[in-house]
Amino acid sequence: MADRQRRIGDGLAVLGGARPDVLEAATGARPRFVALGGVLLSTGGLAVLSMAFAVHMALGVWWPFALLVGLGWGAVVVNLDRMLLVGMAHDASLRRNLVLAVPRVGLALVLGAVVATPLTLQVFHKEIDTEIVAMQAQAADAYRTSLESDARFAGLPALRERIATEEAVVASGGQSDAELAAVHGAVTAKQAAYDQALATAQELQTRAQCELDGTCGTGEAGTGTAYEQARAAADAQAAVVTSAEGELDAAVAAASAAEARAAQQAASSLDTDNAELARLTAEQDRLQSAFDATNEANGGILIRLEALHRLGDRNATLAAAQAMLSLLFMCIEVLPVLVKLLLTFGPPSAYDRLAAMRDSGDVEVEQMQQASRLTVAQAREELLVMAERERIDRQKEAVLARRRAAEAALAAERAAAERAAAAAAAAVEAPVADAAPEVLRPWDTGPMRLARTVVRSARRRPGDRVPAAV
Repeated sequence: MADRQRRIGDGLAVLGGARPDVLEAATGARPRFVALGGVLLSTGGLAVLSMAFAVHMALGVWWPFALLVGLGWGAVVVNLDRMLLVGMAHDASLRRNLVLAVPRVGLALVLGAVVATPLTLQVFHKEIDTEIVAMQAQAADAYRTSLESDARFAGLPALRERIATEEAVVASGGQSDAELAAVHGAVTAKQAAYDQALATAQELQTRAQCELDGTCGTGEAGTGTAYEQARAAADAQAAVVTSAEGELDAAVAAASAAEARAAQQAASSLDTDNAELARLTAEQDRLQSAFDATNEANGGILIRLEALHRLGDRNATLAAAQAMLSLLFMCIEVLPVLVKLLLTFGPPSAYDRLAAMRDSGDVEVEQMQQASRLTVAQAREELLVMAERERIDRQKEAVLARRRAAEAALAAERAAAERAAAAAAAAVEAPVADAAPEVLRPWDTGPMRLARTVVRSARRRPGDRVPAAV
């Protein structure tokens, strides 16, 4: 158990940036590096949770897969934090420490903000979900309003009114058509004229009857002059009534025909307008449905951040809690770098001095090894140069020996040729009494024969050839 704990502690110390060889000599620094390694693991754990929440919120993936992605991100964050720790060595200069620390702290703050954002969103997810529903409803209403004011659908209200008017015209048989107002006015006028004529005729008829009865007028019953006049007036008015009735019937017939035409035309226009209304309404509904589907599925990080910002604007308590929670997560992320930075401002520890001594010793040993390698390389190159020179000298000697042998062989050939020429000349001049006479051709006399004899005797044998110089 103790060995296992020690191995775990050694692993944490190495994770915190410790060198095992130096840590064996400076055991007092072991707890510090073990604590740094533990803090790095804590930041890595927060990074795993943060990325898992972020992937699940942004992509809606399965939780086990989101955890796998979070583990990869946690390993990246731990590696970055360890790089920041390892790169911050102890330095006696405060200025150099600050110059080296500022970019590292800035990078740690960026990592802390990235890690803290998904965690903060997850903590307030219930409030954010409620706010997202309200935001989606507002977005749907705004989009519906924009569709109504869209140029493609700007004629829908007028189209609906026209369809309602056409339906009323069809339902009334054309009577409600506003364009038939003149026709209807003529019918009304003819009706009024007919009513007036009929009333006058009835009055005259009543007067003639009462004149006949003697209940009015002259008061004398019977068919007298007064009755005849009243009767004539009543008959004349009857003709007026008949004429007014004919005109009324004509106006009513004309109005009925106009109403029939208006109803037929309205029915034809109604079919076309209903088709156009159905097309525009279907297109509007399609756009609205597409937006509603996208709007309802919009639950990513961006809209959650916007919802959290709106909640913070309306609720100061929530805004303060959000700020404190974000600072907490960021402080946990920045803590390893801050601890390392504070340690560099203090006096060098035994671990720092041993590490510096090991580094300087390694440099000196490497310099000595480099000098030795250079000396050996120089000696090896000198030996190679000497061997090459000897080889070239031997080649020169061989070439000169072959040249001298060739010159000697050439001189011996020349001497042998001269002796052969002299012997041939002596043989020509000596008497040859015992020799058989040679059959001579016409061209084998004189100087040409002597020249051929000299050339034939001067030919070299194969063994006398001198090899060519190399």
